[in-house]
Amino acid sequence: MKLWGGRFESGPSEVFARFSGSLVFDRRLLEADVVGSQAFARALERAGILSPEERAVVVEALETIRRDAAADPDLLAGAEDEDVHTFVIRLLGERAGAVAGKIHTGRSRNEQVSLDARLWLRGACDQARAGLAALMSALLDLAERYPAAVIPGYTHLRRAQAVLWPHYLLAYFEMLARDGERFAEARRRANVLPLGSGALAGSGFPFDREAIAADLGFAAVSANSMDVSADRDFVLDYLYAASTTMLHLSRLAEDWILYSSEEFGWLELGDGVTSGSSLMPQKKNPDSLELIRGKAGRVIGELTAMLVMLKGLPTTYNRDLQEGWPALFNAADQLHGSLEMARVVAESVVLRPETPRAAAETSWVVATDLAEALARAGTPFHRAHQLVGSLVLESLKRGWRPADWTEAALAEFAPEFAGGGYARFMNPEEGMRSREIPGGTGPEHVRQALAEARARLQTMTAPSP
Repeated sequence: MKLWGGRFESGPSEVFARFSGSLVFDRRLLEADVVGSQAFARALERAGILSPEERAVVVEALETIRRDAAADPDLLAGAEDEDVHTFVIRLLGERAGAVAGKIHTGRSRNEQVSLDARLWLRGACDQARAGLAALMSALLDLAERYPAAVIPGYTHLRRAQAVLWPHYLLAYFEMLARDGERFAEARRRANVLPLGSGALAGSGFPFDREAIAADLGFAAVSANSMDVSADRDFVLDYLYAASTTMLHLSRLAEDWILYSSEEFGWLELGDGVTSGSSLMPQKKNPDSLELIRGKAGRVIGELTAMLVMLKGLPTTYNRDLQEGWPALFNAADQLHGSLEMARVVAESVVLRPETPRAAAETSWVVATDLAEALARAGTPFHRAHQLVGSLVLESLKRGWRPADWTEAALAEFAPEFAGGGYARFMNPEEGMRSREIPGGTGPEHVRQALAEARARLQTMTAPSP
């Protein structure tokens, strides 16, 4: 079935029909198309184009299509329709009869496509936020299982300063919380009704657009018919949010691939999220995390593809826009799968706290703590920095660890250390206690931050407006 054709003496070639068809990927918009068409039937009734009886026939016939599609995943199998919209119209004609021919009165497929995508994307944003919340909850659970574990924090992948394990996990909580905000904003931008815009100049029928928006739960109606005809900014917003989320998941995956390696040995990944080798019997590979890291490139690639496709299009609608849907759907699939996988990995992690603690105690992650203690006692920080740097160098020459320095040895090394009780700062936990500041790794603040994170998570799981 075609929604056009009177202008043409012959139909499209077989090659063009196959090349231009989109049912293979836009079929997932079927429910959104049905819901949008039902709302449009009610709008046609308010505009006097459908009688109440006709509207009832159309709405019920559309509902049977939705029910059948939900019950039978193969409903579209073998369909030769151009896209999901013509598929629904064809079935509507078969089930509602001649009145189905009125359903497209005053409606362009341009605005219909935009409507369907916006309806679908609202659900995709909600799904992303739910996936983020589940992962964030798993990270908080993991933090609370080891509340006092001490680990080295890194810069340049070199041991830098000691932090608490929950403080480290809360860093990812904050990243994912920002991702949730981005999806909420993407949803808000998608939540604008395009119906009533026509192909590009606005509808020639007196539709109550505010009533249609209320019917479909949209927060606003589009302000300019030309703009909305080709607007895919809301798709870019989603793809950017998805790409940033995948970037964060990839960084977490990289951390845990390293930390679960024999060289680090901090944590153990569960058998259910790892795999073995076909040749080497001893291997336990972090494939789940490696796949997350790899899939990040696919999602970022879809954002790039969408940007490149859009950048040269003239106003308003162009068929190029059809190529944006595979990018959107693939990114959503990869994002959903990766969030779910990351949650399962987090639930499987077993930390070996003694290993990272030993790494902190045997390295010089306490150097900054010691320099700052000197500065608090009145030593200019530049001098304190040089002094501690010299102490580290001397320790390397002697083969000493921080704990090998006594009060007497420190006082002998430099007079600034005399009588200051500085040996206690050779324990990483002492330095952390000096960081009781909002955003810091002080134990009391971290406990408070964990509690606040739980409370914030509850607001995130509330339904989106």
